[in-house]
Amino acid sequence: MKAIQVISLTLLSVLAANAQVIMPGKCPTPAVQENFDAARYLGKWFDIQKVPQPFQKGECSTALYSLKSPGVVGVLNRELLADGTISSTDGSATAKDPSEPAKLEVTFIENGRSSPYWVLSTDYDSHALVYSCSEIGPVRLDFAWILSREHTLPEQTMVDLRGVLASFGVHVDKMVSTKQDLDFCSPMYQ
Repeated sequence: MKAIQVISLTLLSVLAANAQVIMPGKCPTPAVQENFDAARYLGKWFDIQKVPQPFQKGECSTALYSLKSPGVVGVLNRELLADGTISSTDGSATAKDPSEPAKLEVTFIENGRSSPYWVLSTDYDSHALVYSCSEIGPVRLDFAWILSREHTLPEQTMVDLRGVLASFGVHVDKMVSTKQDLDFCSPMYQ
């Protein structure tokens, strides 16, 4: 039992050092987008704000969603790293339960692990709010993204989307903005 506690504390320390938001308790189950239409969600999204996590360290982050096959969405995440290189991660997403199409499960090729990807809100044309959560023993790790079809979002939209996250306990004060400056990000958009 002591070994599990030591491993858990070590893991939590590493996550905390990487600015991961750790919360006590189980993952919440917020409402997701009603009548989610994956076909309308396809295309490019720009990461505007996120809860920090160790696997996403760059700027100019984008997600490109495409139809791989019926019921399977291709995922291509890209970001510009500090050294000027572009990092890409490929994966796929599927709805575990067809009656809840906004509750996707994403699996990335590089590690084979899957994680929830819940679309809480989207108008398909300008913004999307995505939430994910993982439980490790008595704590949970929150992940959240505010996405846009453009490089920016109106401030009121940001306030509204952050309010949704705050309503079920996400620490929106810990969210960080992703640099999407057109000049800075030009290597990503060529």
